Amino acid sequence: MAQELEKTYNPSSFEDSIYDFWMKGNYFHAEVDPDKKPYTIVMPPPNITGQLHIGHALDETVQDILIRWKRMSGCSALWLPGTDHASIATEAKIVEAMRKEGVTKDDLGREKFLERAWDWKREYGGRITRQLRKLGVSCDWSRERFTLDEGCSDAVKEVFVKLYDEGKIYRGNRMVNWCPHCNTSISDAEVEYEEQQGHFWHILYKVRETGEMLEIATTRPETMLGDTAVAINKDDERYKHLHGCHVILPLLNKEIPIVCDEHADMEKGTGVVKITPAHDPNDYEVGQRCNLPIVRVFTYDGFMTGAEDVAAYEELKAKGSLAENEPEVLDCGKYAGMDTMTARKAIVADLEALGQLKQVKEHTSR
Repeated sequence: MAQELEKTYNPSSFEDSIYDFWMKGNYFHAEVDPDKKPYTIVMPPPNITGQLHIGHALDETVQDILIRWKRMSGCSALWLPGTDHASIATEAKIVEAMRKEGVTKDDLGREKFLERAWDWKREYGGRITRQLRKLGVSCDWSRERFTLDEGCSDAVKEVFVKLYDEGKIYRGNRMVNWCPHCNTSISDAEVEYEEQQGHFWHILYKVRETGEMLEIATTRPETMLGDTAVAINKDDERYKHLHGCHVILPLLNKEIPIVCDEHADMEKGTGVVKITPAHDPNDYEVGQRCNLPIVRVFTYDGFMTGAEDVAAYEELKAKGSLAENEPEVLDCGKYAGMDTMTARKAIVADLEALGQLKQVKEHTSR
């Protein structure tokens, strides 16, 4: 007797039973076969930070089509599944969950925090592999790997050490997104931008050679202690006479050069910009082009650097433990130890007292 089809698609009626049939039959398992052409896909491992999204669904579907096609074409086809520890993103998720409990990493200590991390992996790593099965992917699940598996970790160490010894990779400093709360870098994909009402502080920098004042606008006056140059555009007629000159950095009474760089937009503001290579990605690029010193004035947890930070830097330097292009560290003097927002207020007040704060304008930044 014919069975009437349901009017709407109901995957639960048959998809799970079909996948169970495939798994019991071991149809996705691959072995080395000298009589067959090998074909392998290593799954780009999804992060264990939560669950799959539509991008994963598309990616896994394309891989599934390819592996099934090759399998049916007579190849010994292996699709190797796995998940990625994604340590930075996973740590952020775990710390966020702990914050809701009123617990910090310092409260737990290293070992207890690692236990939490492995618990997270067991919960969310398992969720991801269950979702992959729901998609119907034809992986060889007997070979499932995790990027922190002992064999994987050892292989990564071996390869990186080998590449380093051969001079093919090197340690160096680069501008990154940094979280002062987690004390870790954050990928561009994890940064969420939002508009905020702020200000443009217009500060006057005195030119050593001519005595004139250059007006420079900034949204972050606390970074000025790390200025190592101011930039003008070489084609800007207003400042042709200043090529090769220097300014005196306010508050520190420090001489820094005026450089010519395309980053200085002649149509924007006064056409003069302060350059702080350690604390702004655009300034970092200018610093690289103009061979400027890089001076760090923030600690990694969001305070102004002081004598202790300089001493720690000098100790590492003496040991030869600094990375290539490691920023110098400044003793910020009276501002040392202040959080950046407190330092901002103090610096603005001191500039105003010196008569070098020309004006303050409302500004929307993102």
